[in-house]
Amino acid sequence: MCVCFHFMVPLFDIIFHAPPLLPLPVPTSPALYFVSCNFQQLFSGSFVCEVQGMKVWSEDGAGKVVEIPADMTARDVCQLLVYKSHCLDDNAWTLVEHHPLLGLERCLEDHELVVQVQASMSSDSKFLFRKNYAKYEFFRNPLNFFPEQMVAWCQESDGSIPQSQLLQNFLNSSSCPEIQGYLYVKEPGRKSWKKLYMFLRRSGLYYSTKGTSKEPRHLQLLSDLDESNIFTIITGRKLHNSPTDFQFCIKPSKVRSDCKELKMLCAEDEQSRTCWMTAFRLLKYGIVLYQNYNVPQQRKSNPSHFSAPVRSVSENSLVAMDFSGRTGRVIDNPVEAQSAALEEGQTWRLTTVSVAQITLCINSIIHRTQVWFHGRIMREEAHKMIIQQGQVDGLFLLRDSQSNPKAFVLTLCHHQKIKHFQILPCEEDGQVFFSLDDGATKFTDLIHLVEFYQLNRGVLPCKLKHPCTAVAL
Repeated sequence: MCVCFHFMVPLFDIIFHAPPLLPLPVPTSPALYFVSCNFQQLFSGSFVCEVQGMKVWSEDGAGKVVEIPADMTARDVCQLLVYKSHCLDDNAWTLVEHHPLLGLERCLEDHELVVQVQASMSSDSKFLFRKNYAKYEFFRNPLNFFPEQMVAWCQESDGSIPQSQLLQNFLNSSSCPEIQGYLYVKEPGRKSWKKLYMFLRRSGLYYSTKGTSKEPRHLQLLSDLDESNIFTIITGRKLHNSPTDFQFCIKPSKVRSDCKELKMLCAEDEQSRTCWMTAFRLLKYGIVLYQNYNVPQQRKSNPSHFSAPVRSVSENSLVAMDFSGRTGRVIDNPVEAQSAALEEGQTWRLTTVSVAQITLCINSIIHRTQVWFHGRIMREEAHKMIIQQGQVDGLFLLRDSQSNPKAFVLTLCHHQKIKHFQILPCEEDGQVFFSLDDGATKFTDLIHLVEFYQLNRGVLPCKLKHPCTAVAL
């Protein structure tokens, strides 16, 4: 449900903070109070503030209602949720448009206006807050996303196009890049699929009526790009009887829940599906995507108030106290306060609890506080999380082993394939260690193990780079 509030505020109410005649439905938290106005409205004596309520869901099923203005982008909403949820802002967070009845979802582009997207969604649809490390990965490693056999100019030039020019051809509106290859297309109103040779251009997605011919008289338009969005199908191949697991869909922006208007497609493998979907985004948005990619680098030099560290009221009011006497007193002298802190630390070290016992206890549970540890989840759930968060090289998570209660499993993505490595405990001189390589390299806890493989590949196909994270809103 979407609730809008429209109200007019006189200019003197803003300047002199005079209370309005009617109570205004504004949020109590300043961080959630946004005003959309322009200077012409301001100097004419009033401005209009339009706020809409929107609910965002996290991976654990919890939801949070945020109030946003009509001109707030998906990146702004992610920044707000990161700030309110105390998450690490690594520029990988995204809003996901999720349609459970249709079995579709897509990541919103950072520049999209959330209110406009929400207006085109049905009542059962919702927004998810999730990480997606692959959102701009094609700018860093374009050759991994565009196989030579699928890019028309690569074939015409014998694959001699350099990596920089590959992206420039997509971003330059005057160039004519083209993605081509076979796709399965679901026939309307039926569960059968037809294999067709397709061409993706700036003007739309076409299929050839005569083999692989690209002559204009043999091409039929399947879908345009401007008024459509591309979605991943998340329901599995059985529902639509698809020939492979690598399904995606082109959905007209104005369509809410009509399955007849959906263009259901299926690729041969994950790499070709990623190529088609990435090219669709690039051809539709062009240079805007590159500007979105560059914004985080620009924001580092001009940090926003969302990402800046904020001290709480309680932290600002902390003072050193001395309770050695009958009554406590505030220590005003900084030198005396530091001396008291050192003395307190020495007293703690002299406690009767064994350091070895403390270390053993901490090592056995400390990994459960880490964002990359997901407890007793099944292999299928680990696969799902990796796929949802981008399938880039080095995306990983750790979980409890289902077959060995004392062991753990590292789930790692490499070359768009998900692999599992068992972490086994081994005991030496009464101390328990953890190892990935049958004891050749041992670690006292899982945190040290993860940190080592973030710096060294070792027996793994690649280093650990991106932790698969689930946030609680």
